[in-house]
Amino acid sequence: MQEFANPHSLRNGIFDLLSSINLATDDNVKLLDYTTELFNKNGLSSDYYGYHNIDHELEVTYVTLLSAINLVNKEKFSLDDTKYLFASALLHDFDPSKSADKPHEKNVIQFITKDATIQNLLKNANLDPAIICALISRTVYPWVGDTKIITEKQMKNYFNSSAITKNKPELHDHFRMLGHFLSVGDRVGGYSLGDFGKAMEMAKMNAHASGWHPALIVRRSVSFFEDMLNNDADMCELLLNGLPKHMRKNFLDNITSFMKLRQEEIQIYNKFTYEGLALVPCIEKSSNEDLTDSLLEIYRELPRPLQFTREDFVESVHDTETILNTLRVGNSKGPIIGFAKGGPLESYDFEAKIHDKNYGKNNTIFLEPIAIKNGYWGFHGGREIRQLFLMQVHSKGYKYMTSFAMRDVIQHRINNENNIEFVKKFDPEKWDYYRVAS
Repeated sequence: MQEFANPHSLRNGIFDLLSSINLATDDNVKLLDYTTELFNKNGLSSDYYGYHNIDHELEVTYVTLLSAINLVNKEKFSLDDTKYLFASALLHDFDPSKSADKPHEKNVIQFITKDATIQNLLKNANLDPAIICALISRTVYPWVGDTKIITEKQMKNYFNSSAITKNKPELHDHFRMLGHFLSVGDRVGGYSLGDFGKAMEMAKMNAHASGWHPALIVRRSVSFFEDMLNNDADMCELLLNGLPKHMRKNFLDNITSFMKLRQEEIQIYNKFTYEGLALVPCIEKSSNEDLTDSLLEIYRELPRPLQFTREDFVESVHDTETILNTLRVGNSKGPIIGFAKGGPLESYDFEAKIHDKNYGKNNTIFLEPIAIKNGYWGFHGGREIRQLFLMQVHSKGYKYMTSFAMRDVIQHRINNENNIEFVKKFDPEKWDYYRVAS
């Protein structure tokens, strides 16, 4: 379950928080709506399947503002602090160039300083843009090494350029603290606003947009949370203490769930490494209800953009033109832990953005993204059922197979094989469409 159903309800939640402390001024509300409009206009709405979309921006704003307001009541923060945290959270990830999903803080700040509308709204709200830029700079992650050293110098320059903080080291320290608070709010964000279903979807979005192999999703999520709890423990505790009990519970429950999944992954790894557990690719020539239920359960673990037959999955499994391979544990009758599925290119309706020259020629099979149960990635099972699928494409007389994969994966295959080519590249996702001659 989620705290908010969509960006509109999040926007209203933020408005209610501002109203509760008499900060729902025309300029603050205009800033809220203008930023939302910018995200939507630049293709970063909820439909953009990257971690850093409008949902993330508003979730971070809501969580940071909610905690800050409660900490004002506990006399930890001032109302001016909440104003700066609101504006900084709202603007912290807008990178219009978007060459990669993860925003480049330098690009974000350049946009803020050049956008006349934002500058006027900040000025009218009595907010210093230099301080806003300093707080946003602090959201860079990870906060270590050269990145930390360079960013600290940048923040000092912003503070020295501000009439409010120039030659006032005590204010430098205060706003550095607010920047640290914002950086933790950025990472806690949506993980406190829903159950593990939402948390896992967020992790998948981050992995998909960052080009991670699926085997790394849980591992890197656990590292992400452990780093925050270990290295930002005091600030994390401060922010969580400003949140309602159910949101604190959401956050900690989600961390626990990721850690449990990681334990399961390690147990599976041990079975493969030390007990000789085998993965067996199998051609499925017929389907039944049990098979379909097993496939559907695994299919739902895929990130949403990879679910090409989400609306008619069961029908597609039973289609006589569908090619279906499963990956089983132990032997050909063992439990299904993955599958490869696809059919004639003409059965899919994404041709408008792909412009595949073979569409309509009935000579190409499209392989949907391979689905493997969590914990079983990384043991070459995906490669084996992909190769088996390609053999079937050839045996059925098709000339080509097309599919999607991360750019680096496709390039690696091109470097090692002669019959693969890029057809269409997509940025910033780098989740590209390629063709294989069978």
